[in-house]
Amino acid sequence: MTITGVQASTSKSTTTTDRPVPRWAELVAHAIPLLLLPQCLWRLPFAFGFEMGMEDMDIGSLWISVPYIFGLSLTTEALALLCFGLVRRWGVIVPEWVPVLRGRRIPPYVALVPATLGGLGATLLWGPFLLSVLGVPGFEGPGQAPGAWQLLFNVCVLPATLWGPLVLALTVQYYLRRRPVRA
Repeated sequence: MTITGVQASTSKSTTTTDRPVPRWAELVAHAIPLLLLPQCLWRLPFAFGFEMGMEDMDIGSLWISVPYIFGLSLTTEALALLCFGLVRRWGVIVPEWVPVLRGRRIPPYVALVPATLGGLGATLLWGPFLLSVLGVPGFEGPGQAPGAWQLLFNVCVLPATLWGPLVLALTVQYYLRRRPVRA
């Protein structure tokens, strides 16, 4: 059964694509949410006023801090999970369960533009932090108590610095897979 010249997704699994996804891209798509999870978990005590060794971290009342921190962590993980669209069939063809658009091919720019902007944004957001941890002059990290709190902070938050570059790598791979084939 075809819809607008595209094979309906009922005949293919949701994990397969028209062109094969390299194993490294599949692993990176799985790694991104896992790399961000420690940071999201590390952030949760702030919602309840626990400073985790940080200096001057007053977020405000629980009515503000709890929804803000939990919402920020859930949003971060949701954005990380969207990276699967760069390696899954639902990033190429609209799934059958979507009314009106089901089975239609998604133009590449619909995924490429937000993925590129997101990857660049995450790189620009986390780049200065990484440079401060590496001791590059002119880049200072957040005020942190020395010792175990600093180590915990670095272990939990440093993996998030890979988010932007990994999304950009997946974006390039998605573009290479989706570009027209020349005869």
